[in-house]
Amino acid sequence: MAGKVSGSRVPGIGRREVLGAAGVAVCGLALTACGGGSKPTSAAGIKGKVIAKTADVPVGGGHLVDEWKIMVTQPKQGVYKAFSAVCTHAGCTVGSPEDDVMTCPCHGSEFSCDTGQPVKGPAKAPLTVYKVQVQGDGIVVV
Repeated sequence: MAGKVSGSRVPGIGRREVLGAAGVAVCGLALTACGGGSKPTSAAGIKGKVIAKTADVPVGGGHLVDEWKIMVTQPKQGVYKAFSAVCTHAGCTVGSPEDDVMTCPCHGSEFSCDTGQPVKGPAKAPLTVYKVQVQGDGIVVV
């Protein structure tokens, strides 16, 4: 019967196809929860703009700029660095530095807060580096 919806099967779509689609959806949600496939938001539009205040970044610590997923660090007094806060392993956001490393909470990768290089896996690639300079009391991407 053409046009009958209730209780009818859609031609070409069987139980396996429906279950397969549901499985793909669940896997997609699982990856999203872990941050899988996330990419850092481009900082192209912020060149020359203050992204953080020097007072927000403690020596040996960091400050996450949520809007662009950038971690600004101060590994030594007066030395400011900025990196993508997106782990190169699975796309989770790394935490503020402790003991000179930024740690990914998802799988434990650790990155140097001075260079962005991985110091412990599973991540193998470094975090993207953003060049910054201090202007007044602001930290600016150059």
